[in-house]
Amino acid sequence: MAGDDLELRVAWQRHLGRSSAADRWFDVVVAHHREPHRRYHTLRHVVWVLRHIGELAAEHPGCDVDAVAAAGFFHDVVYEPTHTDNEAASARLAERALRELGWSADAAGHVAQMIEATAGHQVDAGADLGTAILVAADLGVLAAEPAKYADYARNVRHEYHHVDDHAWASGRGSFLRSMLERSHIFPSVLGLTSWEQRARANLTDELAALFGGSPTGNA
Repeated sequence: MAGDDLELRVAWQRHLGRSSAADRWFDVVVAHHREPHRRYHTLRHVVWVLRHIGELAAEHPGCDVDAVAAAGFFHDVVYEPTHTDNEAASARLAERALRELGWSADAAGHVAQMIEATAGHQVDAGADLGTAILVAADLGVLAAEPAKYADYARNVRHEYHHVDDHAWASGRGSFLRSMLERSHIFPSVLGLTSWEQRARANLTDELAALFGGSPTGNA
């Protein structure tokens, strides 16, 4: 959508700068997120991640917002549902881009580390604030209102259309249970109590629907 493009370009220029190289890399990021196999991991997802980053950074000052925003732009830039190294590949591309844009090796490396942390959607207790904000922003859809959450679940299923229904139910069920079994879905340092409550309700409802009303998967 044109509105998403404009919002993202403004955010890109604010956090990553204005230059011919910056413009070129922005176009690369946009092109990746417009790949035809994507249904959830699109530009709209990036928009919402960046909005969450802005909100959370304002509530928890002290992080490098430019670095977190850069990680938000690049965290799913490589997304192939049949691959297991998407986060690592995205991190490498982000590091390359940021070095070309004049970021120091340490700063670009930090962004890459934040991106790789999204692979397990979990941060260690000693993780930096920026990483916690990125992971929470990436998972923010779990705490969305039910209709938006349903759209997310449906679009992710479409991205895995190559997986048959039985295998999907098994794999998706394992993911949902693993999230529900955590003491905190979102990094505890952020204190996202209302997000936790909404996410747990959404995950529980999806798990029950996936197995015909039996969240244990024994239906």
